[in-house]
Amino acid sequence: MRSYEVIRAAVDEPGVKAVAAALKISPGLVYKWCEPPADEGLAESSGSRNPLDRTRDLYMLTKDIRLVRWLCNEAGGFFVANPVVPESRKDFERTVVMETRDVMRDFSILLGEITAAVENDPGIDSKEAIQIRQRWEDLKGQLERFVIRAERGHYR
Repeated sequence: MRSYEVIRAAVDEPGVKAVAAALKISPGLVYKWCEPPADEGLAESSGSRNPLDRTRDLYMLTKDIRLVRWLCNEAGGFFVANPVVPESRKDFERTVVMETRDVMRDFSILLGEITAAVENDPGIDSKEAIQIRQRWEDLKGQLERFVIRAERGHYR
């Protein structure tokens, strides 16, 4: 789906006017977000750069995965990158060993940070919690990619 199609479907239930009122913008702008952007070269194109396109552009410029993770967390989930499929059988064998080692190493680092945070004072402060959250997000993604590859039979 194109971004404007996603927005069109999303605003269908609450209605364009309700969405516009909640965002404190004009209904006309929301309608523009629901149309193909003018730069797509379609005859019916007259839409405006919508928030989804701008968010994608921001990510592409910064390559900062925290933008995507934040949005996924706000939606009640988390981001997992698509697994890269190794080229050969030899790569599969090396990959499973390397990934297992990397998961164990990163989990150990996470446990070390939690231990250090608790040992430094009686609790975990907000800065430490942010650091722990970042490590945990990395580890979840790593493990999910590993499981997806296993389910697809990549480690036979």
